[in-house]
Amino acid sequence: MDSSFYYCILLSLFLYFMKKRWHKTKRRLPPSPALSLPIIGHLCLLKKPLHRTFAKLSDQYGPILYIHFGSRPVVVVSSPSAAEECFTKNDITFANRPMLLAGKHLGYNFTTLVWASYGPHWRNLRRIANLEILSSNRLQMFYGIRRFELRSLIRQLFNKGCQGGEFQRVDMKRAFFELTLNVMMKMIGGKRYYGEDMAEIEEARQFKEIVTETFELSGATNIGDFLPLMNFVGASDLEKRLVVLQRKRDQFMQDLIEEHRKLRRDCSASEEKSKTMIDVLLSLQETDPEYYTDEIIRGMVLVMLSAGTDTSSSTMEWALSLLLNNPNALLKAWAEIDAQVGQSRLIEESDLAKLPYLRCIIYETLRMYPVTPLLVPHESSEDCTVGGFSVPNGTMLLVNIWAIQNDLKLWEEPEQFRPERFQGLQGGRDGFTFWPFGSGRRGCPGEGLAMQMVGLALGLLIQCFEWERTSEDMVDMTEGTGLTMPKAQPLMGKCRPRSIMVNILSRL
Repeated sequence: MDSSFYYCILLSLFLYFMKKRWHKTKRRLPPSPALSLPIIGHLCLLKKPLHRTFAKLSDQYGPILYIHFGSRPVVVVSSPSAAEECFTKNDITFANRPMLLAGKHLGYNFTTLVWASYGPHWRNLRRIANLEILSSNRLQMFYGIRRFELRSLIRQLFNKGCQGGEFQRVDMKRAFFELTLNVMMKMIGGKRYYGEDMAEIEEARQFKEIVTETFELSGATNIGDFLPLMNFVGASDLEKRLVVLQRKRDQFMQDLIEEHRKLRRDCSASEEKSKTMIDVLLSLQETDPEYYTDEIIRGMVLVMLSAGTDTSSSTMEWALSLLLNNPNALLKAWAEIDAQVGQSRLIEESDLAKLPYLRCIIYETLRMYPVTPLLVPHESSEDCTVGGFSVPNGTMLLVNIWAIQNDLKLWEEPEQFRPERFQGLQGGRDGFTFWPFGSGRRGCPGEGLAMQMVGLALGLLIQCFEWERTSEDMVDMTEGTGLTMPKAQPLMGKCRPRSIMVNILSRL
């Protein structure tokens, strides 16, 4: 090649960086890491887990970062003041979602509660979630399901060779995951797929396969979301798998809908028509069939299933791991439960308000290991400013909840497990320094259900059993990869019934 070719390459690179510098100066964009390569931008800097990588970059460049995921501009926010500005003054501006491959296929072409753009359709879905599915009255109606499944878990642990008073090794990651899946599917469709009295074997097998693949693919990265040129090469293997998975999810949920539709036709008593989330949505369909299509119903129940299982089970797993590593906190929780509930009955949800230390344990767990360390991505619908910096229309917003809730400037010894730091905090947030369920229009509508579920599960496990680590080594608290920050190593623990609870447990 002659020298003119290399001259053109150098000139192109020079013009690229000069244009970028001029654009940034003109619009006063937030600071960016120095290393940004043509085409891929700052992707070369990203290492998992992302929330820790972004925290380090924010320490170096400031709490408001402007970076490029390939061709996609991204603002990363890691301070309470900047986050507050995003979800108060700019709440509507940042109420959209970026159009990613997962939203196209698993989100019914961006029409579900999680993926829909802000507007009348999304507002109606949110209203359905808040008033029809996750309202206080509806959650109270479903309390019997949570109670049954939790007592079933307690019974299984007791029957697993624990009656003899010896510590037994148990896989708590699996126990928590199956518990939350059973609760959500009983609430959604009236069926359970794990443990005793589960649905038909083949149906249960299909469900487990779908759930496993959904969580696997939901956290996968599609490079075409950030490098559009890759989309012209052809459908990626990930996209092909997403298409197949969504077809299976669709068919499974449609079969469940048809089953409930038939039951409703055969049921004459009106009070029998609203037992599950599917029944609630089918009743809405009867009043407005053009809007509440089967696709809308499938999308809503799949969102509830995905958002309500891995999140709660992960929080339970982190919380019990922390307690095993901090036995003094476990002893305090025992003492509180014994004093407030007694030893003659099991905890009920109505008791949770009388157990402030248990609530502090959950809050401290959510501070150290938030369900979504990076909030589900938002996207700006118009130009705006955050912290005095310009944020262009179409910029993806990532809020680093983990960085805020583990910031040395905001928390004393944030790496230490100290439930006492939340004593006196009644609500589930403390301004924008502690807000594990998000904020603004896109805040999590399932916060109430999650707190009830996690609180009652931990309360019962603490009340009924003694717990130990499986060895003298501390429980490994390494973070894994995924949307909900799972533990890298599944929690294995040892438990045996507390002697004062054996009589009660033997009667379950």
